[in-house]
Amino acid sequence: MSQPDRPGRGGPGSDPGDRYDLRLYVTGRSPACLRAIENLQQLCEEHLAGRYQIEVVDLLDNPRLAADDEILAVPTVVRVLPHPIRKIVGDLSDTDRLLVGLQLRRPGPSRA
Repeated sequence: MSQPDRPGRGGPGSDPGDRYDLRLYVTGRSPACLRAIENLQQLCEEHLAGRYQIEVVDLLDNPRLAADDEILAVPTVVRVLPHPIRKIVGDLSDTDRLLVGLQLRRPGPSRA
C-alpha cells in the first residue's frame, strides 16, 4: 500500500506551503556567527517569506544543546523541518550552496 503524499517529504520545491524550521548554532557574537545570522535571515526572507522560523542557539550559554544535533563546528544551521534533517556549516555567505543544502534549489552545474 502506498503512502499519501505529505508536505516536506519530496525534493526541492515539493510544496510551496512547506514550513521550514531552522536552528542556527553560534558561539557568542563572533564575526562569522553574526554573518551567518544575517545571511540566513536574508535568504529566508527572499525565498521562504512567511514560511520559516529560525531558532538561534548560543552554545556559550547552552553548550549541552550541541549534543542533540551533533554539532562539531559553528556556525551551523540545521534544517529541522521539513524532513530529512540537513546541516550546513559556515557563515552561510554562499547563497547557492545554502539553497542547495536546504533543498530549496536542485544542484546544477558549477559556475566558473
